[in-house]
Amino acid sequence: MDFAYYRSRKGSRNMKILFTICGRAGSKGFKNKNLKKMRGIPLIFYTLAAIKEYSDAHTEDEVTVALNTDSQALATLACSQDVLELQCVERKKELAGDRVPKVDVIRDTFFAFDAVDVVIDLDLTSPLRRVEDIENIINEYKRKPYDIVFSVVNARRSPYFNMVESQPDGYFRKICRSDYTARQQAPAGYELNASIYAYQPDFLRQKIGKTILDYRCGIAVMPDFLVLDIDSEEDFEMMQFLHEFYCQTDSGLQKIYETAGAMCR
Repeated sequence: MDFAYYRSRKGSRNMKILFTICGRAGSKGFKNKNLKKMRGIPLIFYTLAAIKEYSDAHTEDEVTVALNTDSQALATLACSQDVLELQCVERKKELAGDRVPKVDVIRDTFFAFDAVDVVIDLDLTSPLRRVEDIENIINEYKRKPYDIVFSVVNARRSPYFNMVESQPDGYFRKICRSDYTARQQAPAGYELNASIYAYQPDFLRQKIGKTILDYRCGIAVMPDFLVLDIDSEEDFEMMQFLHEFYCQTDSGLQKIYETAGAMCR
């Protein structure tokens, strides 16, 4: 990114935002997880509700929403609500495999639209997010010439202190060698919670030959109770339980829940 573009982006008061949602048909780990209902509400409605609440709070921004999927059932479900306008992008066969990096799908979605200032991907299976979490990502994105900014939580374990890996001799040792005797002495670590990603358009236009963590990355910290994502039926049941519990104390989560519920009517 050239500095002139970054300076212009940082100083602008409004943004053209492309929100992407990516969901494949089926799932080997948890069958049809993208079509599940959490607390009686389709899972995807939580993500759509977060976008709706952000858009309502930031009317100065131009918001476009795109669903990339090869699932007709998911597309039909997402379009069944009339609260938020969205466009569907058909998932290409070559991008529907288990080992396809998600950033390739996001790039393909981005190429289907006009120029935008930022592409924000909201993971369908990580619905525990508030509008303020999206705002924090965007504010950090504006702060420096990042390639990508993603949401994280404070890590409960440290590779310098209490995380180990197998060694050639058959024993286990710390992943990162250190002489720290207390976790608090180790460098602060963060865990990706697979919820929100903000991509710089020029980054998506280039060939991405490494993992996204090898580029210019920034983070926005979310509360650690928002770490869960759905990879199994056990994850789903736990998320339902915790969502109901935390809605009682977090008004941001409760607001998204209410908006998602209104989409069902």
